[in-house]
Amino acid sequence: MIAVGDHYLGQTPEVLLRASCPFGGGLGGGREELCGVLSGGALILGALWGRTTPAENDEALRALARRFRAWFLGRYGSAQCNAIRSQLPEMDKRCAPVVEEGARALVEMMEAMRDALDSPVS
Repeated sequence: MIAVGDHYLGQTPEVLLRASCPFGGGLGGGREELCGVLSGGALILGALWGRTTPAENDEALRALARRFRAWFLGRYGSAQCNAIRSQLPEMDKRCAPVVEEGARALVEMMEAMRDALDSPVS
């Protein structure tokens, strides 16, 4: 998911790469928590459009995050890593299809919302 950030941010800032590491495999790799695709998508949205002061209006960002979450739940039926993995065939890079579909959906949503957000997206 962080590659989506590269697409929009140029090179993803190192701090964002580091900050995303614990989310892979359902928070710390325990697979009992939020899927890294969903949390990574939220992280990218925040990096692009997150507020820096409490006075800023972030409702458009929140709406987009809710839309991504709703898509994700509709597609996979859960946000929990293990529940999603159990639907996938056992293979190397088992979660690759989830990452690919999630990144594609997130980009489509971001592009559709671009004009509504005060956006660095070009």
